[in-house]
Amino acid sequence: MRRTAAAALAAVLLLPLAACANDAASTSHNGAAPAGPSVEGPKVKIMVGGLDKVIYLPAMLTQRLGYFAEAGVNVELMSEPAGVNATTALLAGDVQGAVGFYDHTIDLQAKGKSVESVVQFSQAPGEVEVVSAKQADAIKTGADFKGKKLGVTSIGSSTDFLTKYLAVKNGVAVSEFSPIAVGAGQTFIAAMQQGSIDAGMTTDPTVANILSKKLGTVLYDMRTPEGSKAALGGLYPSSSLYMNTDWVEKNKETTQKLANAFVKTLKWMAGHTPAEIAAKMPADYAQGGAEQYAEAIKATLPMFTTDGVMPAEGPKTVLAVLGAFHPDVKGKEASIDLTKTYTTEFVSKAVTG
Repeated sequence: MRRTAAAALAAVLLLPLAACANDAASTSHNGAAPAGPSVEGPKVKIMVGGLDKVIYLPAMLTQRLGYFAEAGVNVELMSEPAGVNATTALLAGDVQGAVGFYDHTIDLQAKGKSVESVVQFSQAPGEVEVVSAKQADAIKTGADFKGKKLGVTSIGSSTDFLTKYLAVKNGVAVSEFSPIAVGAGQTFIAAMQQGSIDAGMTTDPTVANILSKKLGTVLYDMRTPEGSKAALGGLYPSSSLYMNTDWVEKNKETTQKLANAFVKTLKWMAGHTPAEIAAKMPADYAQGGAEQYAEAIKATLPMFTTDGVMPAEGPKTVLAVLGAFHPDVKGKEASIDLTKTYTTEFVSKAVTG
């Protein structure tokens, strides 16, 4: 009964933003991934907001490289279509960690919950606003979002957050366009082909597939630090391992093992080519072929940190973005304690040798 109550509370906290999350199907690999080698050590379940998304690549790559086992921790990776779904599982107590966007930690603090980024994978969103080829002449900037149907992975997801910000920044109120939950991968592509959305925000490898099929064009490219600064006004830390603060405080040794494993992966990524990284991943992640998958990784690779450390000014950018439209944050920015939304305690002590 306690678990049921926790799940109900998690759902309430994420409403109304997450109300349509379950309506968004995705080709992301849902469920549990094959377990890595078993070792003597603690067991941790981590929910990922789409294991096959390049923005969350460090999660599966760490397992494929054997770094969880090397660090002395048994990790079960699980997958949901969007980061908001991963957050729901974390709040319900179904998992001990979530891999999703850092912005959820600020969103949750505004709702009275204490969740913190423990390892910061990235310094840019890795997201791309893609305009349907059918709407290429009608949508040239965010100002043209008015009256349009804009695809997001799910309502309350980080793609939803960023879409609303880009609209507001360009003078379009959130009530003046329709966010449509379409998931990622093939469901996103189908929505664009069928005209269910005029434009939408997604990540690689979906972006690579759309461009290769000439189904759309890029409007905002936030896969690099430069793209993040141009669209959002600064670095926007996104993909991260975030956990309940209480759990971290009670399980510091296990948290350190996770940090050791993930930081070692980030350093490994920095020293290898996109093709070498792609070769380590499950073959079925490369739905458009190995070469296209490697190119997708190449396009997104600049977003990742090499040490898991939060970019110094990043949290302020995220707060400013959420403060532009989020009803739980707007006008209440002064009450948000950004120092409690992340920690560098574990990555600063990460042992990667």
